[in-house]
Amino acid sequence: MDSCDIRVHAYKNGKTMEQCREEARKNTEILSDEILKKGEVSWSKVLDVADHDELVYKLTLKYLRQRGYEIGNNKVPRVRSQ
Repeated sequence: MDSCDIRVHAYKNGKTMEQCREEARKNTEILSDEILKKGEVSWSKVLDVADHDELVYKLTLKYLRQRGYEIGNNKVPRVRSQ
């Protein structure tokens, strides 16, 4: 088979794509609670929670956006409730 199989491809620290997704979902729960308490979190906080794993970081931002949070942009790097 010449194509990549995302189910078994290893990313950072040998994690599969599904493991990265699961970790991002857990991070989303953690950050959702913090956003409710503080009103917003910075992108650097999201990166810290993702343990500086770029794929998990991007997936976490994606899941936060899907939950209705405003994830900002390069001029306003923060996640907050809408």
